[in-house]
Amino acid sequence: MPGEYGPVDGREPRPLPALGTLLVDAGRDDAIGEFRGVTGQHWTLRPVCGGTEWQAEPDRVRLANDAERLRAGTARANARSRGEFL
Repeated sequence: MPGEYGPVDGREPRPLPALGTLLVDAGRDDAIGEFRGVTGQHWTLRPVCGGTEWQAEPDRVRLANDAERLRAGTARANARSRGEFL
């Protein structure tokens, strides 16, 4: 659901990433997750290899770079090869 994310402190709205966009959460030791949506003032991210979603502060999140996207794709492929459900 692309759109605008409007912070309450009057700053310029930050555009929402598309669902499934890989993001890095600096507030969680640079964990990589897929964007799943917005909950209140937080963005919801899901681990690439499955697991529990978490809430991230949008100011602490950035787009994953090429190396991080490659690493996430490899981790997902390895999990699937082990028969893990994602």
